[in-house]
Amino acid sequence: MGRLSADAGLAHLLCEMFLRLQIVGKTTELSFDLPLRQTELADILGISVVHLNRSMQSLRRTGLISAKNGTVIIRSWDRLSTLAEFDPTYLCLQNEPR
Repeated sequence: MGRLSADAGLAHLLCEMFLRLQIVGKTTELSFDLPLRQTELADILGISVVHLNRSMQSLRRTGLISAKNGTVIIRSWDRLSTLAEFDPTYLCLQNEPR
């Protein structure tokens, strides 16, 4: 993820959080609660709060997400995951026989 732009890094985080929450039944269609402040998200991504805010605005403006009151709605999974270069196989979400 270190080579991704701030927009792509944020998109990647949102894709991963969505899938992890979906596995445990904490999503509704393409939305999920993300009760983190922008300062916390910026720290997670290793960027400034200003840069995070600009990235959030960019994802909203391009119609990839909407976010309000701690809820994120993914408007276009395909475009968001493409921007993020997201490949869910690294999460090992499938139970494999032992």
